[in-house]
Amino acid sequence: MHKLVAGTPSKVSELMARIRSKGNETTELKFVRMLRQRRIWGWRRHAKIAGTPDVVFPKIKLAVFLDGCFWHGCPRCYRPPKTNAQYWIPKIARNKARDAMVTAKLKEKGWRVLRFWECGLDEKTVTLRLRKMLKSKMPLVGHNQ
Repeated sequence: MHKLVAGTPSKVSELMARIRSKGNETTELKFVRMLRQRRIWGWRRHAKIAGTPDVVFPKIKLAVFLDGCFWHGCPRCYRPPKTNAQYWIPKIARNKARDAMVTAKLKEKGWRVLRFWECGLDEKTVTLRLRKMLKSKMPLVGHNQ
């Protein structure tokens, strides 16, 4: 059980389920600012499709996820917490599994998926990968390298 939240495991689960990704606006706003500055149009936020991507380009069926390094286990940045590891390590593993499942589900429905790590949101990388995806008809799935 999470030490900061008192109660039964089901109560903790209920409280954690109320946390929504829309509250983490800093990364999203940085990304949106990059899109606007680079005059990349045709995107929408908070689309109601599988996995709730951070940004979608509906006309070309491109879903963009901005994965937080801690929450999604970035291979470069993630460090498991020293406290309450028995909770956090499986939690991050479930997040990674869900990410893979969502990506597969979107691909089955004809969507292309692009994922950026929070730590990799530099303008050059984002712009190059997005422009490539916007011009290309080939599916590309995976995180920024």
